[in-house]
Amino acid sequence: MRNILITGGTGYIGSHTCLPLLKGGYKLTIIDSNVNSTPTSIERIKKILKNNFSENQISFFKGDIRDKPFLENIFSNAIKENNPVEAVIHFAGLKSVSESIEKPLLYWENNVFGSICLIDIMTKYECRNIVFSSSASIYGNTSFEPILETSEIKPCTPYGYTKVAIENILASIFKSSKNSWRIANLRYFNPIGAHESGFIGENPLDTPNNLFPIICRVANGKMNELQIFGKDWPTIDGTGIRDYIHIMDLADAHYAALEFLFRNKPQILNLNVGTGNGTSVLELVNKFMKVNKCNVPYRFTEKRLGDLPFIVANNTQVTSILKWKPKRNIEQMCIDGWKWQQKNSNGY
Repeated sequence: MRNILITGGTGYIGSHTCLPLLKGGYKLTIIDSNVNSTPTSIERIKKILKNNFSENQISFFKGDIRDKPFLENIFSNAIKENNPVEAVIHFAGLKSVSESIEKPLLYWENNVFGSICLIDIMTKYECRNIVFSSSASIYGNTSFEPILETSEIKPCTPYGYTKVAIENILASIFKSSKNSWRIANLRYFNPIGAHESGFIGENPLDTPNNLFPIICRVANGKMNELQIFGKDWPTIDGTGIRDYIHIMDLADAHYAALEFLFRNKPQILNLNVGTGNGTSVLELVNKFMKVNKCNVPYRFTEKRLGDLPFIVANNTQVTSILKWKPKRNIEQMCIDGWKWQQKNSNGY
């Protein structure tokens, strides 16, 4: 049973990605500082899978990727147990775009220094397979064409710059030893929704920064209204257009990327993970209200620093290379995300 280290594995994307990995027969060693997540998500994962996995498939350790002795213990103990870590799926990091503008050093230290510590320990223990949680925020797209992997890298925020820095570090590591590293940088767009069971979902411990959890909290009365940043963007209804992807489709993409790396020769991949379809903020709000038969009061406010009018993936590469494609539409994203919110109005 191959042992996979999941950093940030109790968070939103990490917890959902655990599901296809466990179903695929992998052993998961999950680490998380729980700064913005809770290990309760692991118990919910077990509840979803019921009898379709074994208890020894999941191990959880609370800790920070900046703590090299902590990481070293994880890798060395795995070897002692005769089940070494064979690959890493790296989610751990801070992710608020607005907070990164206010506290850039916090993001450089957590995201970049933390990744350096992780890659250093991976190298020491000869674990050279990694799927990295990158982001579409690395692009500075000003056109209205879907973004290619070869599009200009021009982030607008410190958060985006940290993702570029980590990709550059991985690229330099690959170049220094081309015959050993297998790397997939998954540049994903806007994951929303939740597992269809409603047992796990997005659970920000502080005030949410992303659009979808705010929509959910306004719909159930936890927040008074949704603020829409800008109404005069050069789009069909004046609001920004984004590529929203169901969290379980994104989880499946990580599974597909890991399987691809194991099957193929050492290489580095940069892949956009999105649906290729754009939805405006107003369209998303209206679809959410329609399919869930609820009300989401909103008002328009000033545009935010770093926002762009159109960010949609060209996903040709990821669908052809990984043989993966998104299966769930925007309506399903709204239904599943609202189900999670209704069943867990106070989070986990």
